[in-house]
Amino acid sequence: MEVSRSELSRSLVTLRSEVSALTDWRRQVSSHRREAMLGAAAAGFLIGALLAPRRRRR
Repeated sequence: MEVSRSELSRSLVTLRSEVSALTDWRRQVSSHRREAMLGAAAAGFLIGALLAPRRRRR
């Protein structure tokens, strides 16, 4: 029983550190800089296209 508790404790510590690393957006951006820049550019173009005034055809 004690062995199971210690294994569970170690598993929880490992899980917490992995979840913390995966949800840290600063770390993710620094690890995936190119993808973050491409995503930001795509979002900017999309927002710009949605907010830009439409030209009417005559």
